[in-house]
Amino acid sequence: MKSIKLLALTSAFVLALAGCNETGDDKKAADGEGDADKKLAFASTYAAFPSKSTLITNAYIIQGNGEAIENGSVLVVDGKISAIGAGTVEGEADTKINANGRYVTPGIIDIHSHLGDYPSPSVNAHNDGNEITGPVTAEVFAEHGVWPQDPGFDEALAGGITTLHILPGSANLFGGRGVTLRNVPSRSVQGMKFPGAPYTLKMACGENPKRVYGQKGGPGSRMGNVAGYRKQWIAAQAYKKKLDAGDDIKRDLRMETLAGVLSGDILVQMHCYRADEMVQLLDVAKEFDYKITTFHHAIEAYKIGDVLAEHGTCAAMWADWYGFKMEAYDTIQENVPFVHAQGACAMIHSDSDMGIQRLNQEVAKTWANGNRAGLDISEAEAWKWLTLNPAKGLGIDEETGSLEVGKRADLVLWSENPFSSYAVADQVYIDGALMLDRASGLKPRSDFRLGHPGAK
Repeated sequence: MKSIKLLALTSAFVLALAGCNETGDDKKAADGEGDADKKLAFASTYAAFPSKSTLITNAYIIQGNGEAIENGSVLVVDGKISAIGAGTVEGEADTKINANGRYVTPGIIDIHSHLGDYPSPSVNAHNDGNEITGPVTAEVFAEHGVWPQDPGFDEALAGGITTLHILPGSANLFGGRGVTLRNVPSRSVQGMKFPGAPYTLKMACGENPKRVYGQKGGPGSRMGNVAGYRKQWIAAQAYKKKLDAGDDIKRDLRMETLAGVLSGDILVQMHCYRADEMVQLLDVAKEFDYKITTFHHAIEAYKIGDVLAEHGTCAAMWADWYGFKMEAYDTIQENVPFVHAQGACAMIHSDSDMGIQRLNQEVAKTWANGNRAGLDISEAEAWKWLTLNPAKGLGIDEETGSLEVGKRADLVLWSENPFSSYAVADQVYIDGALMLDRASGLKPRSDFRLGHPGAK
């Protein structure tokens, strides 16, 4: 009986705070406004949780754009950054917090996650992240496998994660579409979808596709991988040409995704480890006139930072995870800072339900290694690897990723310097709403956990 009452209370909490009503922009998207031909499928129904105007003073603010403010203040009004600066900023607030010198940062963005698609508990019934029925599955959407009840979302929030990008797995040459989510409780994935965030396309190079499909009709080699990409892009060019000409053609979900990439509407996120393969894939992108937004894992990116900078392509990397297969062998612990030092867009990522809980520590490690190697990178500059650069890689940097006036108020108040292994998130805000408060115990809790012995 107790568990039933608890379930009812939690459901009421979610309904009250998750905001079941569509925002104006989301209502337009759901109605297909601005598109006379078709409605937008699976439109975001996200609405920010209720929030109060909040003024945080006496804080060490890392803005996320490379700048820091000592003894600064930030004012949040209507879910947006209203004012930020040194000393006390002008404006009234319902809630006032004296940070007493503690660090305030933008909320962390993980550009590479599989939460919801590979949720906890990790059982076969929950494996929805890879459609391994063929090497080309550009027609599938990661969001269609996301389980919003995944307890991993709650634990990621405790690590300061306010936005995360869910990708299909890396078995396929073309794995399908990725989706960007707000890290909030919701009854549906549509209620988590970042409004207006562009779709992405997951692609993979190297060992994974040839290992999975080598005995299933191919590709069975890196040569076969590249030939497979090129065949699909040739078909996509032909499909797009007919679309642009207004021809009456049969709808093809796979080709819609690839044509969206060629039109610049869908961003390519590419699993790739070796430097030589990344350069090869940049040539394929040049041949078919599309852009690779970000290489993921990219353990040899330090060898080609200048090439990545030239192409405007980011690299999402680990701090020190390597050596688990041959293509993951040749990395250095200074990979992220060395890519940054060459002028390229560098960032950290998790690809792990555990690593996502401590991405601040992952950056701290690689930042320290880079500076020990002779680089002079500030904490404020390194924080871009956690927030602004992944926001750029997802096409949402005009809305989040840094604490600047007019942007979404996604921020974290830390117990101490977040580059310390002892630091924890005291408070986490998403769109100005307090979602986690360590002192009071406020924290979302998956319905899946309710009633389980020992659930917290």
